[in-house]
Amino acid sequence: MFRPPRDLSMGLLSPPARFPRGARWVFIMMAAVLCSATFGGAQEKASAPAPPAPDNKPAQYVGSDTCQACHEDIFNAFQKNPHHAVEADKKRGFDGKACESCHGPGSKHADSMSAADIRQPAKLRPAEADKICMSCHLNQPTHVGRINASHAKNQVACVACHSIHKNGPNGLVARKAADINQLCAKCHTDVWASFQRPYKHRLPEGAMSCVDCHNPHGSVLPRSIQTVSANEPGCFKCHGDKAGPFIYEHAPVKLEGCPACHMPHGSQNPRMLTRQNVLLVCLECHSNLPSVGAANGSMGTIGPAIHDLSSPRFQNCTNCHQKVHGSNVSRDLFK
Repeated sequence: MFRPPRDLSMGLLSPPARFPRGARWVFIMMAAVLCSATFGGAQEKASAPAPPAPDNKPAQYVGSDTCQACHEDIFNAFQKNPHHAVEADKKRGFDGKACESCHGPGSKHADSMSAADIRQPAKLRPAEADKICMSCHLNQPTHVGRINASHAKNQVACVACHSIHKNGPNGLVARKAADINQLCAKCHTDVWASFQRPYKHRLPEGAMSCVDCHNPHGSVLPRSIQTVSANEPGCFKCHGDKAGPFIYEHAPVKLEGCPACHMPHGSQNPRMLTRQNVLLVCLECHSNLPSVGAANGSMGTIGPAIHDLSSPRFQNCTNCHQKVHGSNVSRDLFK
């Protein structure tokens, strides 16, 4: 029976002399094959080229001229865009690198031609895209409320309304009233529908636009209302005679503003009122008042006894109370 030697110092190529001649040659051949398989495979592995190491080197700025080579149409349109001013912006270090001010360093993208190697603001999350825009526009008065505005809270990014690369008068943002209204109506369909009512502001006719009343970037007032004259509501930009200040103020005008009585976008009622006639608007506040001196605070009175609301002469409050927005003469807003 064949048994290998126990003394390893003899080596694989030195079979014991007591083996028969034929068994010794078989042993030598097996050892040779074993050595070739072991040391030859190791040599091949050592001589095989190592796989290239991943390139962890950060991308570098290459300049807008490099972008022009492939994106010539966008590059030429960008020359007439207001953002082209970034091309000469040495303050932020983007002179000659306007494209990369938004898209990030482009050396890897220039080498690989892969869209995965460049930043695309239109495909980023809204908060990330806004962060890029706000790196330049953060402290501008128009955008003072952008971070807390309803558009930002509802994940509407800057690039949803602004076309960054386009040129022309309406390239970066719509300028004409009709174009602005069309842009806003894409999202605010319910509001646009209210302008189809008979009594409305004249937006469908192009006489005014949404941004005449609203600041799309945010405002200190609710619903992004534009402010005029020391943070007063934007309604007073056109309706200045209703602004005051008055010696005798009508409280709803001061506390609730115009929407207390009017539907600002459109109404089926004359004067864009919230109710079909003036009487019902006034009775929303001037009725069902607590009885004076009533112990249980019961509801009962509806004003002075002279107001017989069954008589047509008292059914239009503004026949007597003409200055419903405020008066400098009459405490009861008579004139």
